[in-house]
Amino acid sequence: MKAVVVSGISGSGKTTFLKALEDIGYFCVDNFPLILLHKFLEVYELTGGKIAKCAFVVDIRERAFFEQGREILKSVKEKYAAEIIFLESSDEILLRRFKGTRRSHPLYTSTVAEAIQKEREQIGWIKAIADQVVDTSQFTPHGLRNFVTRRLGEGGKRMKINLVSFGYVYGIPLEADLVIDVRFLPNPFFVEGLKEKTGLNDEVSNYIESNEMFKTFFPMLTDFLTYLIPLFEKEGKSYLTICIGCTGGKHRSVSIIKLLERQLVASEYTISVMHRDIDKEG
Repeated sequence: MKAVVVSGISGSGKTTFLKALEDIGYFCVDNFPLILLHKFLEVYELTGGKIAKCAFVVDIRERAFFEQGREILKSVKEKYAAEIIFLESSDEILLRRFKGTRRSHPLYTSTVAEAIQKEREQIGWIKAIADQVVDTSQFTPHGLRNFVTRRLGEGGKRMKINLVSFGYVYGIPLEADLVIDVRFLPNPFFVEGLKEKTGLNDEVSNYIESNEMFKTFFPMLTDFLTYLIPLFEKEGKSYLTICIGCTGGKHRSVSIIKLLERQLVASEYTISVMHRDIDKEG
């Protein structure tokens, strides 16, 4: 049985995350009382494997039972190997989302900003025991659904490797395990004819690969990852997120991720790729 517990800050995308899980075959329950989680999973086992995957959203909306659920969630994590995923977002983005949807924050008394800070304090213990913290600040709903599909929609017993390109101007992905900065490579943005293209374009890749710094750097990077990845797996990680960043996340980082995927695709690991900022303006 695969059990996933989704929690996080109000407005961070938990509903979108849960719907995406439902689309890839999970039995999903929103706003589930923590105090009932253990009992539910005990009954769930009686289905005899007819439902292989289940997911629950637990958050501050169940205020009456929230604190009582602290030990229950820890117990569920140990007994059922439940994976806890915590969704986070910046205050600025959360305020914008609440303003855009005109929804009320569950802890609202005087201002949304105060409610967000209060929630961070009350729900911080779940974030502390989470297996993965996902910053959804830069995700569109479509991008978040794609992330869920790539992250949890594929089978395989070996560690999953997530390759993510990003732009430093939009911030480092919070879920990153390894971050590599490739801003030292010549930027195709300043080359006539390449500015409007991306790292997925062969002309951009050829420009980057022709540079002497790249020819020295890339073999060193692949050797480093070839050595390091099995060590992470040995430590029991179920997934590894490798993030490559450049200035805007459209050229150099995308090209390096594309090349890394080619290098790693022959391995027995499940590889997923996401170019987080490739469609951003600027």
